[in-house]
Amino acid sequence: MSRIFILNDLLLLLFVSMYLGTGWSLVLFSFQIAPKLTIDNYYLQFVPQVTAATRFFTVMTTLMLVSAVIMIVSLWSSALAWLPVIVIAAVIAATVMTVIWILPLNNQMSAGIKDPVQLNNIIGRWMGLNRIRVGLWSVEWLAMAAFFGTRAM
Repeated sequence: MSRIFILNDLLLLLFVSMYLGTGWSLVLFSFQIAPKLTIDNYYLQFVPQVTAATRFFTVMTTLMLVSAVIMIVSLWSSALAWLPVIVIAAVIAATVMTVIWILPLNNQMSAGIKDPVQLNNIIGRWMGLNRIRVGLWSVEWLAMAAFFGTRAM
């Protein structure tokens, strides 16, 4: 296998690992502070971090898709070619979910929320959607782990 393809596969592993770590960090740690968020403190605890993450992950997602396509091409005659296909499917599903349902909630929080009931509703929906997205990110990582695990055997 060419070193460039190996580096590409490792880069894709890095990307899916970043999503996995970010997602599980949200679920295990950040969601714990959600009940403490109020209309007075949510903005500084939420908006700058989510805005920065959105910018970063938008670029990373594009690179992930390119990397996964390169991986498919490199594995085309192999039975393992279906693993990066799973990664692409999960990336696309998570991206569509983000654009259609999560980004509008981010935008509402960025615009400023003055009603505590509305804030709790939006944060609750945001957390629920992100739990699903973490599941998709976990699938991406498991596909890459299966690839490297199979290669190691």
